[in-house]
Amino acid sequence: MRIGIDVGGTKISAIALSDCGGEVYRKRIPTPVQEGAEGIANAIARLAVDVKRYCGVTSASIGIGTPGALSPHTDLLKNSNTTCLNGQPLQQLLEAALQQPIRIANDANCFALSEAVDGAGQGADTVFGVIVGTGTGAGLVIEQHVLAGRNAIAGEWGHNPLPWANSGELASTECYCGKQGCIETFLSGPGLAESYWRSTGVCSTAPKIVELAELGDGAAEQVLQRYEDQMARALASVINVFDPTVIVLGGGLSKLQRLYVNVPKHWGRYVFSDHVATALLPAKHGDDSGVRGAAWLWSD
Repeated sequence: MRIGIDVGGTKISAIALSDCGGEVYRKRIPTPVQEGAEGIANAIARLAVDVKRYCGVTSASIGIGTPGALSPHTDLLKNSNTTCLNGQPLQQLLEAALQQPIRIANDANCFALSEAVDGAGQGADTVFGVIVGTGTGAGLVIEQHVLAGRNAIAGEWGHNPLPWANSGELASTECYCGKQGCIETFLSGPGLAESYWRSTGVCSTAPKIVELAELGDGAAEQVLQRYEDQMARALASVINVFDPTVIVLGGGLSKLQRLYVNVPKHWGRYVFSDHVATALLPAKHGDDSGVRGAAWLWSD
């Protein structure tokens, strides 16, 4: 049996999968952020014990998906938006609390792995899994194995500059990482809302903008068309470097069905090839992909 645990800023989710990937049990608890890294590790350990007890097993592999990643240089967590975990020896804390070895990966890598193993990218040699929601992240999977990279930042696509940016885009809002023009500031939900505000002077949200476009609002439609071209440029740069078989979208904005038709129509102008056979698909497992991917960290 495999147990996957996804650590978020507000909740910790766990799932137990059978050998064939069938769901056996799931449970969710609040993240005790106020208790710091050690408190979170102890909460995860208690959750894992509860899952084992319910499933009637005494042992199971455990994979953990986290925002951020373990630094190969220090073995401490970095780049986590659950900031109390940054600079902490999370793997050591968890292994001490769980009394067994675990595997940890970035949550976007877990998402990509889930979709590569038994999701929308099943059977593909190479999968690029993209999350477009509150932020913008991604993971690379080759032959059902996560490519973490030498610095554990493979797939940090959202913190590259938007390719082929025009003069208006170059004057974009500064990203939280301190750089300007990051893909995340355009393709995240807040990025889409920012684009709409710049065009109309009206504050809105990504779901509302989509709703307005569906009702025939011209300004909202124009903003979405620009968003689709920006996504096409950003993904074209990935295709030019990694050339994945499948690109899978997850996160709130992945539910926008028009992306799967319109983005591939645009990206041919930017990909360095006479033909683009890359498939763009929605995630099969939706919001469950992160926690399922954590369980699949022990697939080898």
